[in-house]
Amino acid sequence: MTVGASGSAIVRGPLRPEPGETGPGRSGASEPGRPTQDLGQELEHNPGQGFGHDLGIDPDDLPDGLVVADEMGRVICFNAAAARITAVVAAEAVGSPLERALPLEDLEGRRWWALTDPYGGLLTRVGQPERNLLLPGGREVLVSARYVRAHPQGPVRRLVITIRGTEARIRTERSHAELIATVAHELRSPLTSVKGFTATLLAKWERFTDDQKRLMLETVDADANRVTRLIAELLDISRIDSGRLEVRRQPVDIGTAVGRHIQSITASGQSPDRFLVRIQQPLPALWADPDKIDQILGNLLENAVRHGAGTVTIEVAPAQVKHADHGHPERAGAEHTHADGGAKGTAVTVSDEGAGIPEESMGRVFTRFWRGSKRGGTGLGLYIVKGIVEAHGGTITVGRGPGGGAQFRFILPVGAPAYLT
Repeated sequence: MTVGASGSAIVRGPLRPEPGETGPGRSGASEPGRPTQDLGQELEHNPGQGFGHDLGIDPDDLPDGLVVADEMGRVICFNAAAARITAVVAAEAVGSPLERALPLEDLEGRRWWALTDPYGGLLTRVGQPERNLLLPGGREVLVSARYVRAHPQGPVRRLVITIRGTEARIRTERSHAELIATVAHELRSPLTSVKGFTATLLAKWERFTDDQKRLMLETVDADANRVTRLIAELLDISRIDSGRLEVRRQPVDIGTAVGRHIQSITASGQSPDRFLVRIQQPLPALWADPDKIDQILGNLLENAVRHGAGTVTIEVAPAQVKHADHGHPERAGAEHTHADGGAKGTAVTVSDEGAGIPEESMGRVFTRFWRGSKRGGTGLGLYIVKGIVEAHGGTITVGRGPGGGAQFRFILPVGAPAYLT
């Protein structure tokens, strides 16, 4: 028996049976309470045949809890993560019967090892799928098991158990619940408006003037657009979370796109003097998804107008991109790489002169449901913007602008097809 790097007791032995070895129910099996073999002698005779050591992996390096029991149901490996999750001292667990070292119960209070009987039952069983089980004290953990047999339908030689905490799953479930609650809240208002105005018009059409009818229909149209935008946001979030957000690259004139968005905003009542656009020429030819670039610009400019103050400055300039693929080279496309290892890109900076974003909140700006103020919105826009930028192989950051307000800067690689490079 040896001690791992972080103090967990680990016994390393062969995973396959040696000639003459026996298991439960066969001649030569060890007496109850007696170790199946001299584990220290096993280690001495089988150096390097430990759990993962032929790959240079120590059980303590694994992120999940690992517990291994031998053919007699005694623990021979109990790594550091298992000790941390279960609050069991590894040195005390090794050599103990599995039921004592890891006394698990199902959610109905039944003893798990007695219920599943891993060393008995059908010889075709290969393991137990991951499920929620309880440790002493009622703490919930995720446990899965694998039965390692000497040969198909042979006796179990090793029982390999992995243990994980439920914190990550709980966070995911909570995030999904918050998403559902947010969507329900955001849908209720426009749908109530649509239902109310349409029911009123159908019931009392003749009583309203043409101007009144137009006003009601315009309200219905605006609320229907609001519902459509929310549904589009939900679809985008689903694609981003599953890694299925598609980017259809075409040549994009980023300066023209910025101008188009500013015209749209000024047409709705904003003063043109509020916007300052600086475009540094020449810009590299940008290949990106035009619709998604419009989503990015629309969201950033709308945030600057709604939550910021003073002049909104938009700067477009060439940039160097060195790590644009975020571990997904296929997303970045074939980029034109400079001799210094960087790549051509386009940087867009949107800044305002408002109060800005508090320093303690900047780390949460691109998370779901973050709102810079209580002026409406779902809190999903910047999360989607980040997902779109990264799907292009780009990066986005937030900081404080020269005027004291919020400053968002995203950089997109040119993403030019291979035949143009």
